Amino acid sequence: MFMKKISKTILKILIICALTIFTQIGGLLFFISELMISKNIKSYRLKKISWFIGLYIFSTFLIVPYLAPLFGREKIRDNDLIASCTFFTKLCNRNYVTPELNIALQNIARIVNKNNNKTKLIYLDANFPFINGFPLPPHLSHNDGKKIDLSFIYANTNGQITNKKPALFGYGIYEGPNSKEYDQIKVCMKKGYWQYDFAKYLTFGISNNQLKLSKKATKDLLLTIVNQKEVGKVFIEPHLKNRLGVQHPKIRFHGCQAVRHDDHIHLQLK
Repeated sequence: MFMKKISKTILKILIICALTIFTQIGGLLFFISELMISKNIKSYRLKKISWFIGLYIFSTFLIVPYLAPLFGREKIRDNDLIASCTFFTKLCNRNYVTPELNIALQNIARIVNKNNNKTKLIYLDANFPFINGFPLPPHLSHNDGKKIDLSFIYANTNGQITNKKPALFGYGIYEGPNSKEYDQIKVCMKKGYWQYDFAKYLTFGISNNQLKLSKKATKDLLLTIVNQKEVGKVFIEPHLKNRLGVQHPKIRFHGCQAVRHDDHIHLQLK
């Protein structure tokens, strides 16, 4: 009986940790749900889960957006110009940035939309809504509201620009180097940085292989990003920077301690 109690307690702690890691607020709300629902009532577990889900959804979409500005963050304003790659990003509160970055994103989206047949700017992970320095796993630096990952722009089999992406969450389908290009991935992996190739597991084997990288549209996107005066750094793999022909001092190599950046563009403010 004692061991069973210990096992349940450990499980609850692990759930709280996991929810905190992936959503920031989920762990706290799970703990509140534990306190709110008595174990003596009928269908205790079902009611506890229902209470948690309801509390989480209510908090995520009706409370957090109004509290985040107190911490210098705001929700990315999705519209006809910009959207998240997946609803999961918004559900997990990973769509918050500083007001300055939000303005820059809207400006980038407006130019991309105008130059590429009403294409939307698709973003991946941004930041959590609260507390500078609070990590956003698995990212190393998305902890101050000033960073965001953007998707490349792709074309369908007819060569038409599309808002669709080859990967489920936007990560893990790589535009790797060819035999004539510098292979930074190989260099990092040889040095023992095993995590460099980690994002491929985020696809869960699901991909849209019919989509191809639009070099022209992605180059236009990259140029639009670096031409924003508020942007301080842009991360992309060296072989793609050269392939797209964009040479700019803002474009940097992110280091082997991160993950490879030939499936997305990372940008951050100064």
